[in-house]
Amino acid sequence: MVAALFRCMRIKTEVDRRLKIKRLRVSTVLCAGGQFEFEQVNSASSLKGNRHEVVMGGDPDSLQDFCVADRQGQVSVNGFSCKDPKMVSAEDFFFGGLRRGDTNNAVGSNVTAANVNQIPGLNTLGISLVRIDYAVDGIIPPHTHPRASEILVLLKGQLLVGFIDTTNKFYSKVLKKGDVFVFPKGLLHFQQNVGERNAVAIAALSSQNPGIQVTANSLFAANPPMPDGVLTKAFRSDKTVVDFIQGKFMQ
Repeated sequence: MVAALFRCMRIKTEVDRRLKIKRLRVSTVLCAGGQFEFEQVNSASSLKGNRHEVVMGGDPDSLQDFCVADRQGQVSVNGFSCKDPKMVSAEDFFFGGLRRGDTNNAVGSNVTAANVNQIPGLNTLGISLVRIDYAVDGIIPPHTHPRASEILVLLKGQLLVGFIDTTNKFYSKVLKKGDVFVFPKGLLHFQQNVGERNAVAIAALSSQNPGIQVTANSLFAANPPMPDGVLTKAFRSDKTVVDFIQGKFMQ
């Protein structure tokens, strides 16, 4: 992570240098991801045969075999610093807890995660997965993953799945055993067991720590609470209704 910060600094320095000599028209600079692109234009723009050169850059290939998360590390980085390779063992790449979860709860489902918090060896690899168990009529409520796209494969049962894009278009499909569905990064999505027996799915995510924000919980169970005036206007309702829904999340 520290190397990525220095790489971003070098990118910014190079962009600034070329801007000063007026030979650069910047189209994109994404330093946080270590990516940039720019178009270099011949300064004599009125001459025929102008030269255009598109330059793009990105994260280099890994410079080491792995970067196992050092959860006791004192360095604050975006993720985890690396454990001393001499201290790494096979246990850092193993997780034996992807078992059947308890679905006896309000939503009738259980998510068992296998991300960097369970498997330190996932640090910097940009992947993780979850096992999801669904009781009959159980749901995974509408939610988002702010840092990852998701690809889900149904192992057992029947699921109704769907997501909503930024134009409020709804995409939905009923899945059967062996079917696969993709949820794009950051978009609101859900799953519901519409079969007559329990269902099981495995989902892979494009982040070692994808994060999750369940919409209803965020709105009605925030701490401290979201102002009533915001919720009543957003839902075109009144305080009685908001209080009733919030009470459901306090039980």
